[in-house]
Amino acid sequence: MDTTGILDEALERLHAAGPERNGWLSNHGPMAVEALVRHGQAPVVHRWLDHYRTKLEDMPPLNTPITEATWREALGAPARIADWARYFERETSERPWREVLARWWPRLLPGIAGGATHPVIRTGHAVRTLLDGEETAPRVVELAHALGYWAARHQPLADLATFAPAPDAATALDAVRPVPLQEGGIRDRLDQLTGFPLWGLAPGPEEARERLTELVAAATHRYATHGHGEPIMLVHAATAPNAVLRTLPALPRELWAASLAAAWTASAAVTAAYAPDRPAPYKATCLTAEEVFEQAAAHGDDHTIKFTDTALDVGDRLALAAAARSIALNPPVFQR
Repeated sequence: MDTTGILDEALERLHAAGPERNGWLSNHGPMAVEALVRHGQAPVVHRWLDHYRTKLEDMPPLNTPITEATWREALGAPARIADWARYFERETSERPWREVLARWWPRLLPGIAGGATHPVIRTGHAVRTLLDGEETAPRVVELAHALGYWAARHQPLADLATFAPAPDAATALDAVRPVPLQEGGIRDRLDQLTGFPLWGLAPGPEEARERLTELVAAATHRYATHGHGEPIMLVHAATAPNAVLRTLPALPRELWAASLAAAWTASAAVTAAYAPDRPAPYKATCLTAEEVFEQAAAHGDDHTIKFTDTALDVGDRLALAAAARSIALNPPVFQR
């Protein structure tokens, strides 16, 4: 819970920037500052943001307003990022944010892999803040920008085959087939997907929540042994489904099973795109959760901060070891 006002100040600073830079790279600022504040690192937020803000670009210019009659033609159009942000700013100013989220969540879920899963991750951070604290204007605007980014980068995967069923999430991730050519950007890799093991189905909302929790833990644990395959991109195999898990309490329960299925697709897609051929040894850690996050904050890398945040949600010793592994694998932003 942030009682300092630092999170709102940071979000206001970030909302002048667009959700991407250099034509494709995501703006991780809102997600990282939310995690920093949540885990007791509010005093370092503005220093971190001073460094990160130099990488960002201004919000692109507006094009044509999006309306209820025209949104379908604008879905998945990156050139309309600013139009989508303005649309959701208007929507969340005119009706409760939960109502807007519930309306748009099933529309956006099929495109969960778009933007390398960053839009859904940003949405999960925004929703967590709104659920746990005061619904201030900057936090509502942050949700609007997150949903707008998702709508602009909405990109459903092609129809995929279903392979042999897996009994649990860890076995399912182990059975995901890597794409044949692990080169280029994520879009090139996702185009090579053929199918996933049968997993991620649930007969009801409570089972969906339990299996989604299992998936987040399995993907986080797997990073300890497989994160070396691509230390930055593989964090999304855990942070994307965790964003969905964080959003469930704000959604109607009838959407939970579909949310699990989409989260499994996102996690499996990232795993297929970047997983290495074989696991590698990792070191256990004797650090507490607080100490691990302090190290992540001092390290400064945005992906490392967000993955450690997810590892703390899982909370067991292997998850903390995975977080420590991400700190070791990714290049630090700040010299220690």
